[in-house]
Amino acid sequence: MRRGKTRTLGALELMSTDLPEPDWKAFRQLRELALERFCERVLADVGRIAADAKRTSHARYLAVYELIQKRDDQIARAFNNPRRSVAVSQLATMMSLDLISQEEVQSFTPRTQSVIEALRQPIKRARANKSA
Repeated sequence: MRRGKTRTLGALELMSTDLPEPDWKAFRQLRELALERFCERVLADVGRIAADAKRTSHARYLAVYELIQKRDDQIARAFNNPRRSVAVSQLATMMSLDLISQEEVQSFTPRTQSVIEALRQPIKRARANKSA
């Protein structure tokens, strides 16, 4: 790193080894709940698409396929390979997907909460730009 170019990231300096054990335990529990919510949401969307009699069977199939591809990317970012080193970013992704509430995040330490919020903002902006 060049001299004079060091940048302090404040809350984003949270390292994987800094994630307190209670936060890790809370993450593992909340992850299961959020995964269940995600899957329920996807299955409900698939059901709505499959039941749309105004579309041909092929059109419904293509719509389901497209939905699954899109959701597969989301599920990977939010849930694949849970480790302490990615737990906070996965929590931020879960929040941006509205899978966990602000109240549920309150179970984490204040430091972890602030990192989740800091990471969540760019994810929210990116999602807003994608849908625009």
